[in-house]
Amino acid sequence: MPYELLSFANADELAKSAAADWLSALRKRGNANGRKYTVALSGGRIAKTLFSEIARLVEKTPNASPASPLFQDIHFFWGDERCVPPTDPESNYAIARQLLLEPLKIPAGQIHRLRGEGPEALALTDAVRDITSVAPVVKGQPVLDLIFLGMGEDGHVASLFPGEPDEVLRNDAVYRAVTAVKPPPRRITLGYAAIAAATEVWVIASGAGKEGALKESLSPGGKTPLARVLHSRTQTKVLTDIKAG
Repeated sequence: MPYELLSFANADELAKSAAADWLSALRKRGNANGRKYTVALSGGRIAKTLFSEIARLVEKTPNASPASPLFQDIHFFWGDERCVPPTDPESNYAIARQLLLEPLKIPAGQIHRLRGEGPEALALTDAVRDITSVAPVVKGQPVLDLIFLGMGEDGHVASLFPGEPDEVLRNDAVYRAVTAVKPPPRRITLGYAAIAAATEVWVIASGAGKEGALKESLSPGGKTPLARVLHSRTQTKVLTDIKAG
């Protein structure tokens, strides 16, 4: 499996490196002839540290203020969302809004949250419409510039959990509703095909109790959801503070 593995001493060092690398990539990109840049955010504990670090670096870096052209054409999506109101502490959007979007003063028109608090069918329709109206579509899948993924203790990414039947794993829906094995149970998630189609995927794997899941995910015969993502792509970046072997 072709992946780039970057190891760090702790979560803070991981977040600092990921934040600096992403901002550096955005600066090198420039305005890209006006082409919109699309990124899907993750949830989880490490996402909070990452978002805070991005906002901190932007605040202290010359020519990278929230008023800078750096963020004018960046559109924010989510890899998954819990079916809760956007003000709920469990909402991935709520975390990003507080720690990243509001500090960077991202305009509302560039924020495409998953409306998990409403009827699921409508939320899925809206999510697919939003993402395909901004990102280029190839073979039915939006091609996002970057997807950030976390990893759970069981190797899950976004809200793609182990144990799904083969027919579900092969589902090529851009977003689909799932019942998670951990609360809150009902969620909306990007599918495997959409993650495989992204230009870049950065897996931000951090936290205790995940050593076995990461080791299996990185092995050629791994069966975890993260392993499935790695198998589906030609290159993925894995940034971690976990000692996996």
